Amino acid sequence: MAIAVIADQTTTAKVEELTFADLGLSPELLRAVQEAGFSAPMPVQARVIPIVLSGRDVIVQAQTGTGKTAAFALPILHQRHPLEHRVQALILTPTRELALQVTAVFQQLGRYTGARVVPVYGGQPIERQIRALRDGADIVVGTPGRIIDHLRRETLQLEDVRMVILDEADEMLNMGFIEDVEWILDQTPATRQTGLFSATIPERVAQLAHRYLHDPVRVTIAPEHITVPHIRQIVYEVPESAKLAALQRVLAFEQPTSAIIFCRTKSGADTLAQALQARGEDAEAIHGDLTQAQRDRVMARFRAGKAVLLVATDLAARGLDIPQVTHVINYDIPQDPESYVHRIGRTGRAGAPGTAITLVTPRERRMIREIERTISQSLERGRVPSRTQVIERQWAKLREALESVLASGPDASAYSFIASVQGKANPETLAAAAVQLLMNERERDLGGDAIDDAQFMVPVERSAVNRRSPRTANERAIPMVRLVLAVGRRDGVAPGDIVGAIANEARIPGRVIGRIQIDEQQSTVDVPADVAEQVLRALEHTRLRGKLVRPSRADGLRSRGRFSH
Repeated sequence: MAIAVIADQTTTAKVEELTFADLGLSPELLRAVQEAGFSAPMPVQARVIPIVLSGRDVIVQAQTGTGKTAAFALPILHQRHPLEHRVQALILTPTRELALQVTAVFQQLGRYTGARVVPVYGGQPIERQIRALRDGADIVVGTPGRIIDHLRRETLQLEDVRMVILDEADEMLNMGFIEDVEWILDQTPATRQTGLFSATIPERVAQLAHRYLHDPVRVTIAPEHITVPHIRQIVYEVPESAKLAALQRVLAFEQPTSAIIFCRTKSGADTLAQALQARGEDAEAIHGDLTQAQRDRVMARFRAGKAVLLVATDLAARGLDIPQVTHVINYDIPQDPESYVHRIGRTGRAGAPGTAITLVTPRERRMIREIERTISQSLERGRVPSRTQVIERQWAKLREALESVLASGPDASAYSFIASVQGKANPETLAAAAVQLLMNERERDLGGDAIDDAQFMVPVERSAVNRRSPRTANERAIPMVRLVLAVGRRDGVAPGDIVGAIANEARIPGRVIGRIQIDEQQSTVDVPADVAEQVLRALEHTRLRGKLVRPSRADGLRSRGRFSH
């Protein structure tokens, strides 16, 4: 099978100059595209639409969020014969959610064409679908299992199909549908045109393409076109034991209005959702073991904003299209860079800002480097927000909310309540007390002192310290001040705890911290003289292993320290 290849690097300049009108689409489609707010074709659309309109088969490797649905929907709608009332195009999808998403795109773009689009999938009474098919369908979008049901009942006829699209082909492989897809393709005319769209092209999918596609053109949308700049991507490195606490802290700091949290396994998604629920979070889990009714309930709550957090596996998230998702959090790092790109594509839809956060353990650093190589982009590294930072963020949010209420005016019930307690104190004291009650409640959501900032720090590898050359250390020797901390071995404190506390709270690099000595009841640490007061202030209210550090200066103990621990 000869495959013509369109490479991104050789066609980018020309593609970026194209408009939808340049693609030769009908006036009805151009009107719908304009009303949908699409100003110019996305790369996958500019490259694929002319190929499909020319009658060629096509293999498109592209991730979610690239606009690939419109890349096949627009040419199908353009080539539809309006006077026929038989199925002319069939789109196969791995999940119900993706089938509904694709149907919605066809209905939006085909609103002025008169096209009849019918979705068929499991979990919905088949009789309703049978009636819709009898009324006439130009385009059918469905999952393999339900398509086969209709074919065997003879309620779906495919002899007039001119176009077949296999959407998310790799996921149909992962879900065990490839044999069903092949059986369905065998029921369609050999003269049909076929498009295969997939995030990856594993061997089994390549074999399917070799058997069923004729002289296809292959289009690859490189990752750099996918990881758009309006998605902030940040990595927090934490010990495995601190991941749940780190997630809580990140949620408290980011305050997402709608977030998808990815786990590697179904049991992991259930466990995490239950843990978040126990901590008062509005969280729901979604994965392959749920019934269709359960999936519908979870998604209805998430879309309505009643569940802020959706804890999902990769397969369960396929086909989900929720425009308002503000954050994607990789609780478990994805197994490959392609999955990472697919996951983060769930936020930052249609040019909106989005945030993608990944929690990694020291053993997973290699995977982050692979992701960066694949997307040709460096990911931002950060430290898990400290308790102090979260509280500062909450004060800022409270100030914004208060200013908003003041602008619109408090309601009558608020005035009535103030009148009932007015004799207790002056208005300024009453307002301060109300704010303090609210902030106390918010701080309790952080888990009190149970979440210790130091546990988020990855212990410093002694071997890494030893690799520094003596000459470099001497060259960088600076005046040091020794501090005394009221925690020691009996409190279970380790050098990494002290480094983490100072680096997090004082916001200074851990590499500049000098010698640390831990005794039974106290510890000493050398810090650069020019930041000593900053460290003392920062540690004033800090706890290590649940105990206040109570830092003080060791009078007269000054040294020129080397940066070793």
